[in-house]
Amino acid sequence: MLQWYVLSLFLYFPEDKTEYIPAVIWLAVFMVFAFLAMRWFVRVSKREGEKTKELEERINQQMKNQK
Repeated sequence: MLQWYVLSLFLYFPEDKTEYIPAVIWLAVFMVFAFLAMRWFVRVSKREGEKTKELEERINQQMKNQK
């Protein structure tokens, strides 16, 4: 009996399935924002990687010129 009461506090399945619509809309919105954030992180990371590669090449050139 106590276990059923505890589980009923956390589990709620509405009879009217239209109550799921706002939750699905919010889920879709957050998924879109998560996707856009991930794409932004990847783009910035690639840009930083290119800068690092250019810096490494300049340092290697300077090391060769010093020899």
